[in-house]
Amino acid sequence: MKLKWSWPLALILLLAGTLQPGAAQSTPQRSLLALSKHDHTLAIVDPSNFQVIARLPVGPDPHEVIASSDGTRAYVSIYGGGRYHALSVLDLVAQKALPDIDTGALNGPHGLAFVGGKVWFTAEGAKAIARFDPATNTIDWIMGTGQNRTHMLYVTSDLKKIYTTNVSSGTVTIMERLVFLGMGPPGAQGGPPPGTPRERTDWNETVISVGKGDEGFDVSPDGRELWTANAQDGTISIIDLAAKKVAATLDAKIPGSNRLKFTPDGQYVLISSLRLGDLFVYGAASRREYKRVPIGHGAAGILIDPLEERAFVACSPDNYVAVVNLKTFEVANHIDVGGEPDGLAWAVRE
Repeated sequence: MKLKWSWPLALILLLAGTLQPGAAQSTPQRSLLALSKHDHTLAIVDPSNFQVIARLPVGPDPHEVIASSDGTRAYVSIYGGGRYHALSVLDLVAQKALPDIDTGALNGPHGLAFVGGKVWFTAEGAKAIARFDPATNTIDWIMGTGQNRTHMLYVTSDLKKIYTTNVSSGTVTIMERLVFLGMGPPGAQGGPPPGTPRERTDWNETVISVGKGDEGFDVSPDGRELWTANAQDGTISIIDLAAKKVAATLDAKIPGSNRLKFTPDGQYVLISSLRLGDLFVYGAASRREYKRVPIGHGAAGILIDPLEERAFVACSPDNYVAVVNLKTFEVANHIDVGGEPDGLAWAVRE
């Protein structure tokens, strides 16, 4: 007896042979990235169903992660308490690790930002901020802070200002880029004539004293205020960025505060604590505690979803990422991204 084949049957068998259980899935156009400090991995998560698509290897003691503007690369700071000197690089499309970036003497990379096509990072062990250019594969800019444990980082989209917290100094540094015309040196052969005005760049640094152990911080959506959570004294410092001074200090009583984030509408501020089991919610206008959300036994990274009213919180002691509904301020789900989750970021492919 001969078996008669039909195209639908052949197609079903072909798909059954190629789509085996556990086969790799393509990276979603919009992905949640989550680090596991215990497993030394980066999880790529589909935010529509909280499914982990892939787990990629990174270096030891990963702390923060950021994605390129086109969503194809991820960069991870390999911290080591200020000892290590590398950024792990991941191809999010091919789902594989690429060669590390050796930051050399810029040891202890931690805070990250991707702005203007470049990777900006703090170098805690070197008391500096630096910038890596993926196009030339070089570190093309370094600026010292003179402060101890330069930790987290915020770079404005116009590249004119940089904010950073300095944990052990209990300060915030504001860097402002100044561009002016100056007279160039005598011209070289084939160059502009001597005395030709040339654009020059300098940086002005303002150091502002805040609470003890300031670490997690964020800038309000309107750019007027910077809020920083001070882990050692449990306070919150609010800086008036135009006046460049502390406008208020809130006795929040949040020991071990780790990260602080504004909601996209600027209405609320979320603060995590490594010591306490609640996510603290403050009213930005009232500057008062609005609610506490039980999330576990402590938390680190916070990531706000700009498209949906929810936040992702890395509950490190509980080994999951909590999904918090920002309408009800209740935990809606948990995601297993590996042991001791910490840094979180979005990757959106164009």
